[in-house]
Amino acid sequence: MNPDDRQLVRNAAVTILALTALRLVAAAWTPITFDEAYYWLWSKHLAGGYYDHPPMVALVIRAGTMIAGDTEFGVRLVSVLLALPMSYAIYRTASILFGGVRIAATAALLLNATLIVSVGTMIVTPDAPLLVASSFVLFFLAKLLESARGVWWLAVGAAVGAALLSKYTALFFGPAILIWLLIIPKQRRWLLTPWPYLGGLVALLFFAPVILWNADHQWVSFIKQMTGRARIEDFRPGYIAELVPTQFAFATPLVFILGVMGLDALIRRRAGTSPARALVNCMFWTITLYFVWHSLHARVEANWFAPVYPAFVIAAAVAAHLVSWEGWRRRLADVCLRWAAPVGITMFALLIVQANTGILSGYRRDATVRSVGVGWRDLAGEIEAVRARVGASCILVPDYGTTGWLTFYLPPGTCVVQPIQRIRWANMREPDAAKLAGPLLYVDEVRPMQPPYLKDRFGSIERLTELPRKRGPLAIETYALDLLRDPKGDVLDRSPPPELSP
Repeated sequence: MNPDDRQLVRNAAVTILALTALRLVAAAWTPITFDEAYYWLWSKHLAGGYYDHPPMVALVIRAGTMIAGDTEFGVRLVSVLLALPMSYAIYRTASILFGGVRIAATAALLLNATLIVSVGTMIVTPDAPLLVASSFVLFFLAKLLESARGVWWLAVGAAVGAALLSKYTALFFGPAILIWLLIIPKQRRWLLTPWPYLGGLVALLFFAPVILWNADHQWVSFIKQMTGRARIEDFRPGYIAELVPTQFAFATPLVFILGVMGLDALIRRRAGTSPARALVNCMFWTITLYFVWHSLHARVEANWFAPVYPAFVIAAAVAAHLVSWEGWRRRLADVCLRWAAPVGITMFALLIVQANTGILSGYRRDATVRSVGVGWRDLAGEIEAVRARVGASCILVPDYGTTGWLTFYLPPGTCVVQPIQRIRWANMREPDAAKLAGPLLYVDEVRPMQPPYLKDRFGSIERLTELPRKRGPLAIETYALDLLRDPKGDVLDRSPPPELSP
């Protein structure tokens, strides 16, 4: 390694460490989101599966809270730190597939510049561990290509298994790997050996807890995520128009441009060997084409593309260093490479400031205001004061996010229950019957009409007060607090989830 390359690697490593430190600061400052609060409750009741997703996100949160406690920082700690081994995996993958430390350091740095990593590892969802596992799937496949040693199939299987424990999207790695083997003549020989099948067995063993949990719960999670999302009820092609703008933002504009240029160059065979080009293309396009198809009938959330980003940033690094661009394309690639990291860091910092304060929009509403729990600590204190004053033994809430937020911000041990959608809490013990006997406090956003659930199950419903959740001067939403007495039988609605209904 020459001195210039050594300095480039050192600078990239220092930048990645600094970005990780910045995310840790943001993680401690930013209130947890709607979904994080829900997953935090999962982490208190570990199981082989859950209604919405496999269990890896709960394991990641549990590890962090064991170190730093039940705080915003504790919930996010391990997820943020996982960006470091992920960066190593991308560095090694790019080096193996396309040669040289320059492209390797650039790929690792560009990945960390994206919002999908900076926000996606700080805000802990199933996509965070999936992104990390996806990086190692690509790394181990690159090692397989480099060494031609079958034992690397076992590592590939373990990485795919970890991805499957994160999110069902990882099922697409199977077709992607198979397509890669079939289109590269020299790789087809693996299909005549036991190694890829042993790797598949390793992945299946990792995934076995999820299968067993589903078997014990009428396959509800599989039905919800696979049958429910895949079913086409009508075509709404308007959703496809959202794909490019959202990825333009999540990748950050300059990384997005480089990535598109790199994918085009790889398709046109302008850089790299045939197996390397095919591997990057298969890992990117297999999942991407599915989501394009999905967007013809339903919305595709921006974070769902997380598992394609390892391949995407390697393509971006190829565009930056290996393709002989001419004219304005060369100048564009140089500008994107020079400013990608500063632009990504600035976008992340501005987003965190806006989410916590609202100052950049003049305290008006924006996309973060509903999902980030700004104002919940103060609101939870006011709700607790009302609960203590009226002697309510338990708090009922209508949705899983508010259940998580209240449980997180109220004093430990406070009884908080979502009486409907009980499948979400299948892994948790129900509260004592005595606590549900009343009086109970019902907390929900102010609505024109009370939900039928209340009138059907309680003889007395008394509106106590209405309290706002605020970010600065902005009232995000207003919550009504109702005192419930005289329950009519079972307080909990035990109706089956829609996936299991006739």
